[in-house]
Amino acid sequence: MAVTAGATELAPDLPGLAGQDEGTVLVLRALGLGDALTAVPALRGVRRAWPGRRVLLAAPAEVGGWLRDLGLVDGVVPTRGLEPLAWAQEARTLTGADPGHVAVNLHGSGPESHRVLLHTAPERVVAFASGDAGVDGPHWDPDEHEVDRWCRLVTAAGGACSREDLRLDPPGSRGRHVVVHPGAASGARRWPADRFAAVARDLAAAGHDVVVTGGPDERDLCARVVADADAALGGPAGAPDGTGSVTDTAGTLDLPALADVVATARLVVCGDTGVAHLATAYGTPSVVLFGPTPPATWGPAVDPERHAVLWHGDTEQRPAHAPDDAARGYRGDPHAADLDPALGRITVAEVVAAARSLLAGPQDPAEMRAGDEALSVEA
Repeated sequence: MAVTAGATELAPDLPGLAGQDEGTVLVLRALGLGDALTAVPALRGVRRAWPGRRVLLAAPAEVGGWLRDLGLVDGVVPTRGLEPLAWAQEARTLTGADPGHVAVNLHGSGPESHRVLLHTAPERVVAFASGDAGVDGPHWDPDEHEVDRWCRLVTAAGGACSREDLRLDPPGSRGRHVVVHPGAASGARRWPADRFAAVARDLAAAGHDVVVTGGPDERDLCARVVADADAALGGPAGAPDGTGSVTDTAGTLDLPALADVVATARLVVCGDTGVAHLATAYGTPSVVLFGPTPPATWGPAVDPERHAVLWHGDTEQRPAHAPDDAARGYRGDPHAADLDPALGRITVAEVVAAARSLLAGPQDPAEMRAGDEALSVEA
């Protein structure tokens, strides 16, 4: 159980609680799951840059708490957007002193996020340059991959890190279920529900048990995907022998449980969401559908052979790590309410073909559960 003081939660084995820390590193990443996962290598770099300091992460409570439990940070300062951080008094209470802190901005290019950290009166700020905020640092490259961007910033401060630091240890062995995640934070990045249902139907018809995941606000979306897939299969009574199941888990999984489901899946099919970044971190094969955001900046950063990236922002499909400018040229609005045209051009046939190809690929027997054992999910 975490030790709590005010708004700040700290792990019980925090070195600072024994009076041995050299201060604090306050890291700002007040964003969602996918954003947090792309910053994992940089967080590891922060550890290397300041090994004697306690690392506090200012982030949404659930995401930050999960990263703390993984040991990536020592404590969490829960955030609501870029509101002022209520952390300093709690940190002093816990340590009995104020040894000073370094502020690291892994949130954005500024100036708003810079000012949030400057308000905490740090002894040093590590951030991208912002004339408006009066902060010096490396230049911001809008075409840089999100993982590389934060690694470059932290490496320049003395904390060497790279894409290879992205990986997380899976919590269990590889299962036989397939995850279909139809949701996304905006309509621009949400592939149509009927197409996800068609993919789920094909996977179940091939004998795979499909787990449909989503948050509490995506219950209706996931219920529609499951109902349409079941109807196309003939319903529970009419499905042919050997047909897999389609299970709706929307709103039933907290973040650690969702991570377990993704980490132990045989395949994930989803849009450009946090679930895609979970699959990348855990090495779970995935089919990821991109629309307004180029995969060259947000696609899988490691193990490209494990992932099929579909995108029609260019005239042809390109891998997530494509270096040429053409793969970066198209940019839509990732926050728009309507389906992005590049995402809309991805067909069911493309997704099914990519999923079948990955499922037919080599599987490590040591990672597979024996026999017909499958993930048990209670909806």
